[in-house]
Amino acid sequence: MAASKGIGRGIAAALAAEGARVAISSRSPERIEETARALAGETGGEIHPFAADTADLDSLPGLVDDVRQTVGAVEILVTNTGGPPIGESLAFERSDWEAAYRSLVLAPMILIQAVAGPMREAGWGRIVNVTSISTKEPIPGLVLSNSHRLAAVGAFKTLASELGRDGVLVNSVAPGRIATDRIASNMGKPLEEIASQPQPDVPVGRLGTVDEFAAAAVFLCSEPASYICGVNLLVDGGLARGI
Repeated sequence: MAASKGIGRGIAAALAAEGARVAISSRSPERIEETARALAGETGGEIHPFAADTADLDSLPGLVDDVRQTVGAVEILVTNTGGPPIGESLAFERSDWEAAYRSLVLAPMILIQAVAGPMREAGWGRIVNVTSISTKEPIPGLVLSNSHRLAAVGAFKTLASELGRDGVLVNSVAPGRIATDRIASNMGKPLEEIASQPQPDVPVGRLGTVDEFAAAAVFLCSEPASYICGVNLLVDGGLARGI
């Protein structure tokens, strides 16, 4: 999901570079098709675009069916959705809370329901969800993300104990400050400017790159990661202070 730019695009590129046949999706057919062409040129890999909207939950099982018919069996599922809006916690309407829950919790769970059966039968599968550092330390102004991404981590931890014995490993990856359009928007500065801007409160002193984050996510999709199950891996340059 959400692979037309940013973190999702980076993970797709890294998987393709490892030789995976990759299906990517986004709400915009034009944008995801353009991304697929660009990624194929960059990686030499096999990239298949699909239009899908996580707000339309009923369409998601059909997305998985389309991927199977076009690409083949789904052995790896990476779920990634854009973050909910920033705002004062008590100012959000019920509809805002419900939309965030559908996007961050229900949409990944529906996709997992659609792929888990065949993965269990095959005895191998990898499911990785992109979360946020907010699942370790709440971020001011992001009550919707703080709440629902943490709910997704709880769901994935529960699934890990149920699917792991069948060879299906379920993990999450929590980005800190990764140089993407979203963090640039939150900072109110162009991406090119913030990418090289020092980050004094981050122990490594800078923003992370999409490639660095993607490398961690792709490792969790690999055979060498076969004893990692149920984690929510921080990729944050040491920003989170909690133990």
